[in-house]
Amino acid sequence: MKTDDLIELLACEAGPVKTDLGARRFALALGVGGLCAALLMRLTIGLNPELAEYTRLPNFWAKLVFVAALAGVSLVAVPRLARPGVGLGRLPVVLAIPVLAMWSAGIFVLITSTPAERVEAFFGQTWKVCPFLIAMLSIPVFVCVVWAMKGLAPTRLRLAGAAAGFLSGAVGAVVYCLHCPELGLPFVGCWYLLGILIPTAIGALLGERLLRW
Repeated sequence: MKTDDLIELLACEAGPVKTDLGARRFALALGVGGLCAALLMRLTIGLNPELAEYTRLPNFWAKLVFVAALAGVSLVAVPRLARPGVGLGRLPVVLAIPVLAMWSAGIFVLITSTPAERVEAFFGQTWKVCPFLIAMLSIPVFVCVVWAMKGLAPTRLRLAGAAAGFLSGAVGAVVYCLHCPELGLPFVGCWYLLGILIPTAIGALLGERLLRW
């Protein structure tokens, strides 16, 4: 059989390309990863026993909206970085918006508080463990997101790894909200963000190894 005939035969039998393959991979990755993160949280640190009361407080929802916004923006960025030649556009600017908003709110709280209240608002009671617990909860999400990205042939591996880590950290932070007793906005703007940046840094370091195809 001639080469041209073989190519024509393969093309005829290839069938339509599934354009939603990437979306389905990431939906599966986030579904499985988020569920595993929630199970890990439940088995290790547990739900906040006062969670029902916390849901009545505006600071709880400000915290949840903050990390959910970070997860949402990074969820748009990650599929782009998973494909060759697709840019991020203005997504870095969009990502900065919730961060700057939380920092602005946190600074306002610190300025209008007494010295003792500032210490409590910034450090809370759990600042030493908060970032590491968020990073811990991000692990199953990170594994699933890397699996989803690797199947779509990313080329900028370090940046893609960092984005996978950021998304995983943000999802881990969303899950951590169901345990965390802290409500101070300065606390959230600092220690939650640090917890998200830990898997981001790890993803950047491991991106070339994990996402090579």
